[in-house]
Amino acid sequence: MRLDKYLSSQTQESRSQVKEFIRKKLVSVGDQIITSPEFQVDPEKDVVRLQGNVIGYSQYQYFLLNKPAGVISATKDRLSETVLSLLPKDHKKDLFPVGRLDKDTEGLLLITNDGALAHSLLSPKKHVAKTYLVKLKKPLTDEDIVKLEQGVDIGDDDLTLPAYVTRIYDPNLEGDWIHLTISEGRFHQVKRMLEAVQNEVLFLKRIRFGGLSLDSSLKAGECRELTEEELQLLKRSHNVAEEKRKLLEGKKAVIFDLDGSLIDSMWIWGKIDEEYLGRFDIHLKSREELRMKIEGMSFYETAIFFQEYFQLPDTIEKMTSDWNQMAWDKYEREVPLKSGIPDFLEGCRRNGIKLGIATSNSRELVDNVLSVHKLQNKFISIITGSEIMKGKPAPDVYLAVAKALDVSPSECLVFEDIVKGIMAGKNAGMTTCAVADEDSASTWEDKKAVADYAVYDFYDFFGSI
Repeated sequence: MRLDKYLSSQTQESRSQVKEFIRKKLVSVGDQIITSPEFQVDPEKDVVRLQGNVIGYSQYQYFLLNKPAGVISATKDRLSETVLSLLPKDHKKDLFPVGRLDKDTEGLLLITNDGALAHSLLSPKKHVAKTYLVKLKKPLTDEDIVKLEQGVDIGDDDLTLPAYVTRIYDPNLEGDWIHLTISEGRFHQVKRMLEAVQNEVLFLKRIRFGGLSLDSSLKAGECRELTEEELQLLKRSHNVAEEKRKLLEGKKAVIFDLDGSLIDSMWIWGKIDEEYLGRFDIHLKSREELRMKIEGMSFYETAIFFQEYFQLPDTIEKMTSDWNQMAWDKYEREVPLKSGIPDFLEGCRRNGIKLGIATSNSRELVDNVLSVHKLQNKFISIITGSEIMKGKPAPDVYLAVAKALDVSPSECLVFEDIVKGIMAGKNAGMTTCAVADEDSASTWEDKKAVADYAVYDFYDFFGSI
């Protein structure tokens, strides 16, 4: 590759400006000052410096942007600010948004210079799913949802492809909200689909595109580069969705572990352990070591272990009562559902798949969690560690749930976030799926090795991709 092309592609400088830098002897390759723009550079081996700064080579860049309203999804616009103005100043010059969001629409927008990936994601033949958070002028009726999920007439030659709709019940959101997943990219499609059922979109935000979810830590107008894991998920979006749907083939029941599988709560137990032991002036040297010791134990078994291992004066009853109260304070305010769970549970209901919970946690906490998230009526059977003799990896709790659901173990799919839990599901003769969880990220490879399948979220199990 020519030196001037290399520098121009990796910086914001024009080709003429790069040539001027070279003429002024401000560019070196290795230990040699280069004065010729035509000098050939090996991007894989050569170290190129401009004014003493190393200019590394990367062919592509991938940015995840939380697009704010009022910004145009384009590379140039005479009248309005474009999404490229929100990127870091040192971004590549040939970046472009993958698809577009309307000026008043917020949310996830991928920006890259990888034309092949963009073409794959936008190809009508691929049907890559896009999920939107939508505020409506009025509630959708059941009849409206059926129409949207069958395809509606929005004035084009063909009906829209079947969509996927989930009503949202969130005390923090005022008004009528839904998640709408579509697998096309027609002009103003979401707004036109809702108009087709005599409704109106008041707010629209894209929260998912293929295998990529909007980073909740990004404020409107903020962006970051994709992680390698996100990039690989995005490239595999179509195949990932197909793999997820195959998981449910022949299954009559889905059984969840609670912490780390159904809800994002595993992280709080480290805080509770430290806070509780701190009352006795006991300080953990390794939270990971303790986690491995108690992994799979029931709530009651964990209390016995704490009492004996740390020689605590509290009774088992007082310990479990204190833990319940400490946990509940955090569960009520700080613990969300795992990504995609509402859509997944609704999909199970519509497809006649029974739902159960098999957890080492206490019944009191389970009931409280389900109440907060309005999931009390979703699960037919809930068995906790206090109701069985043996904790995980023994299969007892999973077998008990399957019996209560009146299904055979081979007809059950288990979601678990710890190795011993996965082993419990396998020991019960069930299909197991490891769930990614930040708190146990260090054991992700171990979980994938033990489980039959593995997922990062609960999107794309149902739908029309």
